[in-house]
Amino acid sequence: METTPRTPIVSLGNLSFAELKDRWQSLFEVPPPVFNRRSLEARLAYRLQELEHGGLKPRSRKRLLSLAEELDGGDYAKRRKRADNKPIAGTRLIREWRGVEYHVTVRRDGYEFNAKHYKSLSAIAFAITGTRWNGWSFFGLSDSRGRR
Repeated sequence: METTPRTPIVSLGNLSFAELKDRWQSLFEVPPPVFNRRSLEARLAYRLQELEHGGLKPRSRKRLLSLAEELDGGDYAKRRKRADNKPIAGTRLIREWRGVEYHVTVRRDGYEFNAKHYKSLSAIAFAITGTRWNGWSFFGLSDSRGRR
């Protein structure tokens, strides 16, 4: 069980980014991975709930491992990687452009914007702005060097 002082989940939002990283170190006993603040808060909140109420039941854990093995044949290296960089189907991307908020839904076979199907985010960025953009950059999914 945890030996560090408890942090209520609701107070995570009041901690500085440095304090969140310190909290990660105390809970996981390893340096925090490179996350943005929102991701770090979410992972810490899950861990705090897990410590307070317990993690997955052994039966659930066994079922998840069984499903994972069906998908990757027991290749643990493959299990840790995604097949592509595309956001998970169902993800909603939100972008404000010139005072208007635009919503895009990620689908398995592309993207949905204004009830129309698109194959690329670049096509949606063009539809919004009228100029050519890298769709991943326009929606903030890659950094200034194009890394996703």
